[in-house]
Amino acid sequence: MRVITLAGSPRFPSRSSALLEYAREKLSALDIEVCHWHLQNFAPEDLLYARFDSPALLALIEQLQQADGVIIATPVYKASFSGALKTLLDLLPERALDKKVVLPLATGGTVAHMLAVDYALKPVLNALKAQEILHGVFADDSQIADYQHKPVFSNNLQQRLDNSLETFWQALHRRDFIVSYPFKTQGVAHV
Repeated sequence: MRVITLAGSPRFPSRSSALLEYAREKLSALDIEVCHWHLQNFAPEDLLYARFDSPALLALIEQLQQADGVIIATPVYKASFSGALKTLLDLLPERALDKKVVLPLATGGTVAHMLAVDYALKPVLNALKAQEILHGVFADDSQIADYQHKPVFSNNLQQRLDNSLETFWQALHRRDFIVSYPFKTQGVAHV
């Protein structure tokens, strides 16, 4: 099983990348192959000038085709997700997330930005045809300490992350069943 993580913060390290690092450690411990991508993997001019033939973009698209799931983390700026992340997502093919389970993670200055994932990021993920977009996790800045070194999460955030990663793991296995046996799911719905 393969999962792509995508850090949507233009800064590294960042609070949102700390969430991804935690997710990678947890998933790797479950023998899930995790391929990490960060905005810094892409030349800024490739993103700004919409270079669809960018080697990094083509490599990401190829890895996405082989992936079962995607975890995307972003900071919230001005009540929306990272503009640099939006630029990258705009370059992906229309069905780039087809048959993928997606877990969105976000960080922001206050809980007032919590709905940015639902109202800004999820519609874009849906437009990329994600099979299932999970509820996700939002963390305000006070819940993540020392993110530049070894991040420390509040107990509440740690529990929400663990619960979301468990749900993600279950969804990956459910997706694997549906992709492998697409016609058997018709009977499952009636059970």
